[in-house]
Amino acid sequence: MRLVLIGVGVGPVPEVFHHQAHRFGHGKSVVGVGRNRVVRCGVRFVEMLTTTDEPAAKIHPTATIDPEAELSPGVEVGPNCTIRGDVKLGRGVVLIANVFLQGPLEVGEGTVMYPNVCVGFPPQDFKFKPGMASAGVKIGSQCVLREGMTIHQASKAPGAGPPTTVGDRCFLMVQSHLGHDARIGNDVVMCNGAMLAGHTEVGDKVTISGNVAIHQFVRVGRLAMLSGLVAISRDLPPFCISGERNTMHGLNQVGLRRNGVPREEITMLRRAFREAFRVRLPRSEQNAILAELGKQSAHVRELAEFCAASKRGLVAVSANHGGDSESDPDA
Repeated sequence: MRLVLIGVGVGPVPEVFHHQAHRFGHGKSVVGVGRNRVVRCGVRFVEMLTTTDEPAAKIHPTATIDPEAELSPGVEVGPNCTIRGDVKLGRGVVLIANVFLQGPLEVGEGTVMYPNVCVGFPPQDFKFKPGMASAGVKIGSQCVLREGMTIHQASKAPGAGPPTTVGDRCFLMVQSHLGHDARIGNDVVMCNGAMLAGHTEVGDKVTISGNVAIHQFVRVGRLAMLSGLVAISRDLPPFCISGERNTMHGLNQVGLRRNGVPREEITMLRRAFREAFRVRLPRSEQNAILAELGKQSAHVRELAEFCAASKRGLVAVSANHGGDSESDPDA
């Protein structure tokens, strides 16, 4: 496998590296070889000693790369990108241009980052002081981070808490933000300007529309949807839609059908929503109703477990909807 510098040439040890004085440290042409890894000019290239025809890593000569960084085969680092600290990029990761990555950071294979993405800066937390250790950020595979998207590192040290986490196949659009210690699941969509505060938790296949704001420590359940400009400071249960501040408007039935949830399960969810939420009941009664119906339905059981575990309380049911939302968010 070869290392390629975009616009410079091809070769096992590109000469241009010897002239990159602005890099972190002054590396040598070959610093060390071993365990199927070669360190060139202070940058570790994983699995570079191979006889296969895997695509070469491509690095633009204006990129700045820390000696601690590890780049896998097929990585592309575009113009004016900066990689600082312990950053591990999986196979085929693409940094288009002007991307800033700060370790500790792990990025899964095939993830693409567009210009002005910033990942791994310190948390916006008064308790976090300069020099404090952080568990960093972990991003899954096949994600897309569009222009200006930001993710802050965890506020806890390694071992004291998990990293700020993004699952696989997430689509994080322009100027969206993931705060410190936030965790989002697989296949999450965050539209332009969406903001998740610190310690938020978002389940798989959630759709967060433009300019949505989610308060710190709030949880959003699987397959939920938040309409544009919504703000919530309480938990939004799985399979539900929020269309106004701190409210839910019924089930995300379009999303349920698109994801192959059987008709019988959707019918049970509608029944559970009506019986537990249409009339304002004490939380203990809501939980009891959901737990009983959950014996007949896996999806209702998931809804029941989420609601029972809520510490912040749930968003209220809108007075304008009875729990059978059929609206298509894409219509």
